[in-house]
Amino acid sequence: MTPGAGTTKSSAAGARVVLLTLAAGQFLMALDSSVMNVSIAAVAVDVGTTVTGIQGAITAYTLVMAMFMIPGGKVGALLGRRRGFMIGCCIYGCGSLTTALAPNLGVLLVGWSFLEGIGAVLILPAVVALVAGNFAVERRAAAYGLVAAAGAVAIALGPLIGGFATTYLSWRWVFAGEVLVVVGILFLARRLTDVPSGERPHIDFVGTGLSALGLGTFVFGVLRSDEWGWFRPKADAPSWLGVSLVVWLMLTGVLLIWFFTAWEGRLVAQRREPLIDPALLHNKQLIGGLTMFFFQYLVMMGVFFVVPLYLSVALGLSALATGGRLLPLSLTLVAAATLIPRLLPDISPRRVVRLGIVAILAGAVLLMATLDTGAGAEIVTVPLLLIGLGLGALASQLGSVTVSAVPDEQSADVGGVQNAVTNLGSSIGTALAGSILLAVLTSSFLTNIADNPAVPARVNNEAAIKLQSGAAFLSDAQLKTALDEAGTSQKVAQAALEANADARLAGLRAALAILAFTSVLAMYFTARLPTAQPRSGGYLQSVG
Repeated sequence: MTPGAGTTKSSAAGARVVLLTLAAGQFLMALDSSVMNVSIAAVAVDVGTTVTGIQGAITAYTLVMAMFMIPGGKVGALLGRRRGFMIGCCIYGCGSLTTALAPNLGVLLVGWSFLEGIGAVLILPAVVALVAGNFAVERRAAAYGLVAAAGAVAIALGPLIGGFATTYLSWRWVFAGEVLVVVGILFLARRLTDVPSGERPHIDFVGTGLSALGLGTFVFGVLRSDEWGWFRPKADAPSWLGVSLVVWLMLTGVLLIWFFTAWEGRLVAQRREPLIDPALLHNKQLIGGLTMFFFQYLVMMGVFFVVPLYLSVALGLSALATGGRLLPLSLTLVAAATLIPRLLPDISPRRVVRLGIVAILAGAVLLMATLDTGAGAEIVTVPLLLIGLGLGALASQLGSVTVSAVPDEQSADVGGVQNAVTNLGSSIGTALAGSILLAVLTSSFLTNIADNPAVPARVNNEAAIKLQSGAAFLSDAQLKTALDEAGTSQKVAQAALEANADARLAGLRAALAILAFTSVLAMYFTARLPTAQPRSGGYLQSVG
């Protein structure tokens, strides 16, 4: 296709409508990842199931996206990017309506986990392709920045929206509201310019099966790590040869992905159409951009796991107050993602990303330093401003970096891979932060009570045995209630409360430390990013 084909050249108002449409789609997809985490208990009671059942529905939603995101990009190219986007919105809207009316867990699974998941795998790759098709190359960084910021803001606002709806209305109103948003998106989507995809693509069903099984198995293993243990199996957790089943699931996933890449290479050698061109895996700029997307979402979801825990459990803030304290991150993220491309259109993407990583690292280290017994909610403000600034800097560049690495007709394929990578990063970020936090919490708690002469040896032994099956991140009120029900003496209870408070802080610091380390590790991969902004049609590979 010719450079710039399909690019929005109408009025600024028309471009804003296109951006609003795509950003709203991204916002809606990200919202479901966080909006109901504060309402799990209420949803469980309402549909007559357990908390475990609702957590299973969330896991199933994540798995559907992980398994079918790459095929979703190809299906979008087959249907047409705009049509695929609109069909995905319709499916997602049906899923939201089904969830809002769900009388039991089975219907909830169909609506939330399956229909919304299938809608998401059509929408998200199409968003990437439609930005490429509706904006000239020099305007894409700003467009991708705004769209990415919309997704991150949705994750930050999710607990606030979910908490408000659950407290004052019903969790069902969240999904009913999503239906209205979908209707608005479909109305605005008429302004989107579709991009011809050239020859009619074909679906590689063997590759689809291998990629879905590989990614799904790997992500499922990651999602079960908190309950089963990463390597050493927890009490009553499944294992094989003395090793947690998580390891075997992840290894199986990697093996299936290897079979997938080998199969795709065979199709190319036979001059048949693959699901994903294996040559993309040798594109230095694309791999650099995808790697940074992985680290961005790993750190972001880790932060969104750790900070709300501190605010809601350690400090006892409500869901509304917790969401309000996360707003500084959203503000600087949106500001950086939208203003950097506008004010510094010629700046090196590599430099922006590196400065963004430095800001994230500074925020994580500052938060570690200020966490202390007696500290209030105000200590998260400046660190979140820095982390939001860093995440916004990455968001302002990475979308343009990945899409500009390939011809425009491959943008839908890149969209599928990109969203699969971000899904993987999100899953690992949450699981890694949670595992480190709970492991350090357990170790610190046992050490604290063992060193306290007020705690009898019998209590130490009982605590050690119970914690082997997995520690819980408990507030002081929750622990005090449990101790009272157990008939613990006042002296022992006070020692346990002090040990728990110290262990909580140790766990939070450890989780933040691993996120800071991950930020430093990400800096190494920035060498693959380009030093110049794309400025013309075609694709850019000026890495050096």
